[in-house]
Amino acid sequence: MIHFIGAGPGGADLITVRGARLLGEADCIIYAGSLVNPDLLQYKKDGCVVCDSASMTLEEVLAVMEAEEHAGHTTVRLHTGDPCLYGAIREQMDRLDKLGLPYDDTPGVSSFCGAAAALRAEYTLPEVSQSVIITRMAGRTGVPEGEALRRMASHGCTMVLFLSTGLLREAQEELLAGGVYTADTPAAIVYKATWPDERVFRCTVGTLAQTARENNITKTALITIGGFLSAPYERSKLYDPTFAHGCREARP
Repeated sequence: MIHFIGAGPGGADLITVRGARLLGEADCIIYAGSLVNPDLLQYKKDGCVVCDSASMTLEEVLAVMEAEEHAGHTTVRLHTGDPCLYGAIREQMDRLDKLGLPYDDTPGVSSFCGAAAALRAEYTLPEVSQSVIITRMAGRTGVPEGEALRRMASHGCTMVLFLSTGLLREAQEELLAGGVYTADTPAAIVYKATWPDERVFRCTVGTLAQTARENNITKTALITIGGFLSAPYERSKLYDPTFAHGCREARP
């Protein structure tokens, strides 16, 4: 069996219980060494073969999976965060389907959740933002025209940018071109959320590129934008004593 596993946002103890168990059962682990915390390999058993996919192609990864499966071994494909976001997991699963090889998927905690924890923030606040847009700046890999960053920014809700740290000057221009965010809109750069060397830089949309440059942040960071970082908000109705719901009557 081949197990795709989300490694979590970085901290080795933030992998799921199931993920850690499957790592311990694996005969072969294929992991993205440029992104996944190598401390996660502490869960592997003696004799487990470890392959760093950072320099491998899709075909090379699949060749290892196929060989291990034909040998009757258990393989873990360890992805950063949760592989449903920018994990290039679909192309692997489609090829495994064609090869008739069995697999399953164990989700992980996404780095955008780790970033919120690092910020001690909540993305959805009453009367501030009830939606979160997760997207990226177009670079060498494009985005659909309808999902250009300026179009996403026109909604003015909470936004989290993946894979955009090296394009922050362009991202700034696109965010402002959306017509809702201003140069003073709160923003933050979260570098390596939940890793031991995590760093948080609070800034504004207008100072994103400058902040990254001054702190030598060029990769492995998430960009968060929106009023959730500082705007006043309304108290949640769920715990308001004057609000009745199925588990509690309203109190005076």
